[in-house]
Amino acid sequence: MQLDGLQLDGLGYRGKTCVVTGGASGMGEQVARILGELGAKVHIVDIAEPKVPCESYTPLDLSDFDAVRAAAEQLKALAPIHFLFPCAGLPPMVKGPLYCMRVNYVGTRLFVESLEPALADGASIALISSDAAMGWMKNLGQSMQMLAISDPDEAIAWVEADPENRLRDGYTTSKEMLVVWTANAAVKLGLERRIRLNCIGPCPTRTAFMDVQETALPDGFLDKWPYPSLGRMATAEDQAWPLVLLGSPLNAAITGTFLYTDQGFATGVFTGAIDPAFMSGSKL
Repeated sequence: MQLDGLQLDGLGYRGKTCVVTGGASGMGEQVARILGELGAKVHIVDIAEPKVPCESYTPLDLSDFDAVRAAAEQLKALAPIHFLFPCAGLPPMVKGPLYCMRVNYVGTRLFVESLEPALADGASIALISSDAAMGWMKNLGQSMQMLAISDPDEAIAWVEADPENRLRDGYTTSKEMLVVWTANAAVKLGLERRIRLNCIGPCPTRTAFMDVQETALPDGFLDKWPYPSLGRMATAEDQAWPLVLLGSPLNAAITGTFLYTDQGFATGVFTGAIDPAFMSGSKL
């Protein structure tokens, strides 16, 4: 790959077809805005109508698996799709842990896999997990069991059979599953079609999502959170840029990666530089 002016122009997005789920608010909205400013043709999929300019809008509730399949079938008309950004997600207090799992992991995976035939060879998929998934490796055995279930209804039934262990708060588990799925699926996608699949792990970020989640946190919790790189809570744009950069073809050697975009929180905890005691009792 030559890093000439044509490659660098628009970070490789100019004139390319991009699909963004969750593009009506938060990080997804900022991803859609940035892509548009880089010259991409942006198509937004969301339960709410987007405010940023886009080529098309497809209404979709990712918890409705039949609707997910129908939306993916409709969007196949855009082929070849060069970039896919699954950004939709929500906390468990909106409609409960099971709905959270349906949207964040099961519905998202179904949407991506259903749209896969319309992706260009060499396409990029970049999605949003969370640093709430920082303990994903300790739960890997159970996560691999769920990963093996490709049918979404069967996956939900498996979770419902033991919700205390398999669902937990819905959010943490679903975000862990996104990390495991990314790491696993990236290999086959890459070997067969040179499609890259990566995800980011944001820290607390000031969005409407966080406004809802904050109501379940102890008073002053987010004030105690360490913010080494920014000195403040991240914004949606702070998180959107790493996702866009990760998806760019300039990062051709990167796939299967879980990139912490959390101001050093996870690695700080891993190495003892950050004491996680302040999180006691929190489900963030």
